[in-house]
Amino acid sequence: MRPVIADILDLDRYPLDRLESAEGQALVSCCREELVQSGMFNLTRLIRSEIMEQVVDEVTPVIQSNAFTHRRQHNIYFLPEIEGLDPAHPALQQFETVNHTICADQIPHSALVDLYNWPPLAGFLAKVMEKPALYPMDDPLACLNVMAYRDGEALGWHFDRSEFTTTLLLQVPEQGGEFEYRTGLRDENNPNYTGVGAFLKSSNSSTNRLLFDPGTLNVFRGKNTLHRVTPIQGGRERIIAVLSYFEHPAVRFTDEDNLRFYGRTSVSPK
Repeated sequence: MRPVIADILDLDRYPLDRLESAEGQALVSCCREELVQSGMFNLTRLIRSEIMEQVVDEVTPVIQSNAFTHRRQHNIYFLPEIEGLDPAHPALQQFETVNHTICADQIPHSALVDLYNWPPLAGFLAKVMEKPALYPMDDPLACLNVMAYRDGEALGWHFDRSEFTTTLLLQVPEQGGEFEYRTGLRDENNPNYTGVGAFLKSSNSSTNRLLFDPGTLNVFRGKNTLHRVTPIQGGRERIIAVLSYFEHPAVRFTDEDNLRFYGRTSVSPK
């Protein structure tokens, strides 16, 4: 029998279903403050440990047998070129990202799908982000992804194209797999290509690195914060779920995007 939300989440610690209560308002206020101060907030071990084990057991064989391997060389902007910037500029150097991705349609009975579609989660994120509302995607491929990174693989340095990213860490590797980021390199008014290039040429000693516990929900404003996941070391995969919400309902990826990220444009046959 599929667990109910109250069995999946630690709602005593994180009252996502009671945001109008004093405890719920305090949670929203705390998360807003963290978002302002550091550009992110975390709900550590939001998912109960026994559910985490179940979820990992569910997704691992699907990843091993049916994941799409996404491998690409990219610059930090995910753009082929930037007008006025020499292709040899250090801000445009190339990085490699490799991961193994499955989509929501491949794990239809998972607690992850139930969590993604649970309205109070989107409502909580909207309140923290001070948005009128946030909506799940109307895209069975792009709405919820689970990505595995294996020995030697990494998520290369980049800026996000969306305002914020919501992830849920499912499994940590034996070593590596740290979330590394650098604030203050650019803002909406100044791309600071010179400073960005200088950072990428340096030893990156001015960064912050974080290791999250399994079951931790992380919400990160990465549009103007350079970040990456360091290379995985060892035989245990780093597994993370990415939950995508938008300010407008019925958002879908184009067929071109779905083909690039998932190797297909339609749901998997049952």
